[in-house]
Amino acid sequence: MVIPWLPPYPDGTSILIVLLIALAIDAVAGDPAWLYRAIPHPVAVLGRTVAVLEARWNDGQATPARRRRLGALSVLLIIAGATGFAWALTYGLRQFSWGWGVEAVAASTLIAFRGLHDHVRTVASALDQGTGSGRQAVAEIVGRDPASLDGPGIARAAIESAAENFADGVIAPAFWFLVAGLPGMAAYKAINTLDSMIGYRSSRHADFGRVAARLDDVANVLPARIAGGLIVIAAAAIPGASATKAWRAMMRDASRHHSPNAGWPEAAMAGALGLALAGPRQYAGETVDGAWMGNGRRDANNHDIRRALVIYLGAGAIVVVLAAMGLLS
Repeated sequence: MVIPWLPPYPDGTSILIVLLIALAIDAVAGDPAWLYRAIPHPVAVLGRTVAVLEARWNDGQATPARRRRLGALSVLLIIAGATGFAWALTYGLRQFSWGWGVEAVAASTLIAFRGLHDHVRTVASALDQGTGSGRQAVAEIVGRDPASLDGPGIARAAIESAAENFADGVIAPAFWFLVAGLPGMAAYKAINTLDSMIGYRSSRHADFGRVAARLDDVANVLPARIAGGLIVIAAAAIPGASATKAWRAMMRDASRHHSPNAGWPEAAMAGALGLALAGPRQYAGETVDGAWMGNGRRDANNHDIRRALVIYLGAGAIVVVLAAMGLLS
């Protein structure tokens, strides 16, 4: 697999091998706290830059048109900076026979498989201790108001996060790495970070974050559907989960989600577990209406979070198997 606008690996290493190594590094090491106490995580750097631009340019007194223009300019600057840096790094590394190893390490920092698993598992453990602890834990991984969540709401939020972020934290980075190398992966993470910070349908970000939200929608069209399909396949191999219900819920409900992409993995996970996910939620004090994904029970619990994580791990294992099969073909 050759990406025309990037130099090939000098020793002919396959990009699939680099991706598999990146996935392995992330699965084993995740995001080591000791490392990111010393140096900032790339996504944290993106987030801080977005926050600075948003604070300076998202003027509530400006006209909607001006806010949209400045929001679009923010998106352009962030994506250009992330992509340019990644391109320069890739070009330099591919001048050396060992450069692909460093590239794999760099790519692993933009994959969130281990980190997401650990965060969601922490929510399940915290919910064991009570609603208050569960709210504190789930606030680390979702943007909705934690005070608005009861026990089942906390569990649903954690499961939805596992499903949706399997798409945009694992599948999408891997997809764009295969399509456009590390620059494509960096561009995607910039888009996704922008969307997560300013893409909410709130009065503050409705105009400023419009371009970011639309770009994220486009970037996730294929990854979200791939992720939903992988969850369905994983459900077929896991006792107590239903691939049939996962498929039916995904095909019936995904298009009803307020996001054109998030509904695919969320509906698949809901059907697999016999739950109803999504629905109305609150962001920054504002209620956002949303359709329910799946027609099962709404009273999810910490046991359901752990069941979702088993499916999540199974879907991740399928990714590795498919990549290995690609090497052998």
